[in-house]
Amino acid sequence: MKKHSHYGHIIKSRVSSALWQAILDRCERTGETPDYVIQSALANELDIRHHTLFQVSTSTALVQGIYNGCMTVAEIKKHGNFGLGTFDSLDGEGIMLDGEVWHAKSDGSLALAGEDELAPFWATTNFIPQASHILSSVSGWGDLCQQIDRLRKSQNIFTSICIKGIFKHIQYRVACRTEQGTDLVSATNHQAVFDLSDCSGTLVGFWTPEYARTLNVPGYHLHLLSDDRKFGGHVLGLSATNLELMLAEESDFKIALPESAEFLQADLSIDPSEALAKAEGAK
Repeated sequence: MKKHSHYGHIIKSRVSSALWQAILDRCERTGETPDYVIQSALANELDIRHHTLFQVSTSTALVQGIYNGCMTVAEIKKHGNFGLGTFDSLDGEGIMLDGEVWHAKSDGSLALAGEDELAPFWATTNFIPQASHILSSVSGWGDLCQQIDRLRKSQNIFTSICIKGIFKHIQYRVACRTEQGTDLVSATNHQAVFDLSDCSGTLVGFWTPEYARTLNVPGYHLHLLSDDRKFGGHVLGLSATNLELMLAEESDFKIALPESAEFLQADLSIDPSEALAKAEGAK
């Protein structure tokens, strides 16, 4: 077994003619790729959850300034190998790829997160790509979103997104550590913004349906992890050619809610859409 140059590992194994034909028949019937059929069958056999998006807390709580960490990195890893989030007191950006959790800080540093570090918000899944596409040219954030829009099958299903390639230009931000209770818009007014050219890396994230805006960031939410593991953060803009896009639908949604006094007493009935758009986009 060896590491795949794009995602995961390559396994060489002989299968019977009957089994291979069954895989091909499934692909023809459903439009799925052989890779996806095989990975799904293995995940089912080994009792590994897939198509399940596990989340810590809610986007509305984050907007309201509830930044106290409520789940450790070690516990989050039990629910997935791919995802994003932030850390206690909004101290930086979190990126999860191939089961490793990276902590990007506002001073520009990037390091593996400690197992006991706490997250106030996180989304993770066991990523098994259902579809792969090449994006020949991406002129900006809006263009990227429009291209993925045309490839997604539904407006009502969470979608995990992995994008690999060399980015001619990419702009990203890293949130600065802030006090509990500071609303998200105010907190991100003091974010650190970085620009890179010719960056080889991976974008990790999700598309969330509009109806779930009180739970997660609606629309596209992507974090960068550079291949050299020197840079990472929340993506604001980009341009590139020949990107590999991988998508997977997440039809099972699970959430763990904080039990802190701040969360229990907060007014979470607001619509966070406007605040999230301001906080998550370019300033």
